[in-house]
Amino acid sequence: MQCYFFHLMPWPFLPDDFAETYDSAWVWIPNSLYDPVKGHTLYQEYINTLSYADELGFDGVCVNEHHQNAYGLMPSPNVIAGALTQRTKKCRIAVIGNALTLYNPPLRVAEEFAMLDVMSGGRLVAGMVVGSGPEYFSFSVDPTHARERWREALDLIVKAWTTPGPFIWNSKHYFQRYVNPWPRPLQQPHPPIWVPGVGSLETIEFVAQRRYAYMGIPFFHIDVFKRVFSLFREACEKAGYTARPEQMGWGVPVYVAETDKQAREEFEPHLWYFVRNLLRGIGLSPPGYTTPRSAVAIIKNQDKFLAVQKTWDDVERGVFAVVGSPETVRQKLLHYKKELGAGVMLTGCQTGTLPHELARKSMELFAREVMPYVRDQESGIRSQGSGIRSQESGGENQESGVRN
Repeated sequence: MQCYFFHLMPWPFLPDDFAETYDSAWVWIPNSLYDPVKGHTLYQEYINTLSYADELGFDGVCVNEHHQNAYGLMPSPNVIAGALTQRTKKCRIAVIGNALTLYNPPLRVAEEFAMLDVMSGGRLVAGMVVGSGPEYFSFSVDPTHARERWREALDLIVKAWTTPGPFIWNSKHYFQRYVNPWPRPLQQPHPPIWVPGVGSLETIEFVAQRRYAYMGIPFFHIDVFKRVFSLFREACEKAGYTARPEQMGWGVPVYVAETDKQAREEFEPHLWYFVRNLLRGIGLSPPGYTTPRSAVAIIKNQDKFLAVQKTWDDVERGVFAVVGSPETVRQKLLHYKKELGAGVMLTGCQTGTLPHELARKSMELFAREVMPYVRDQESGIRSQGSGIRSQESGGENQESGVRN
């Protein structure tokens, strides 16, 4: 199993009465609650923490894109990734991802991802997301064409990376007379493509058909991941191949301390800040954003989302987070690694208001006393070099993030 350190960069300074005063941390949360002076220090510390993951030996670090919210302070994850190309040396840098339908033209994503790949020496993982429901309110984007535009944009980006330019692109939603991006990616035929998802059947089938990697996002009940990965494996079989573990990513917060009791005491208050404040309004979904088929699947999972959990027992039963001593965390991760069959774990511990020093202490314990036991020794990314491959070697495994 590959271990990626995931960071949302949350805003930890909301007022104590936020949950009673405001109905959402998204879209219409007043930006007067943001303090740029505190934000300056916060960005420095968050980047230091992500850089520290490289020093500790994590296989990769993950950043992502959200807009106009207190949940995650990365409206441009590419800016953070650019800083990380200079602050890290070995780990993969996974941007999970760029919300393609918010970019017009999407060639901007092809260019910026290529820059990041070249700047990092071929360490980029390219995440391509539809974007969450609140983003469509924030940017006034028509949600009824979201998935159609996303697929067209993704096809354009991949073709821009793999076909000599200039060439003309003409599809339903995008017309480009000159597709000719400079620079081109260092990894050939292109960086690995990961697609995060929350269970949309159309997304699962699309990712399987393209042989990309499907990343299950955090904060869902373990049963959701079991069902989604089972559906993904079935979709891969229908597409004519067997899914590889590296095509499936399990997102789950992990916090490690010296004892189970200490881990819970240190982590729990910060998790509830996240649940009660930062997840407020995350479910905003404009009409037409999902198909009826996928909407039914999502509705079935409503009680399996972290935002509706009330007690620590709920968190434990649903494996919404893995918290405990190194031994406890090892046992749980090994158990669910086998049960899920996923080959990538996207984990972070700096949830909500967790202080930087506690986050880094947990990371140290995880890297020293957990990660060696849950990672497949023969498949660690670090032993494989930069992963740059020639055009002739074929793209199937490169697209899924699998390395030979």
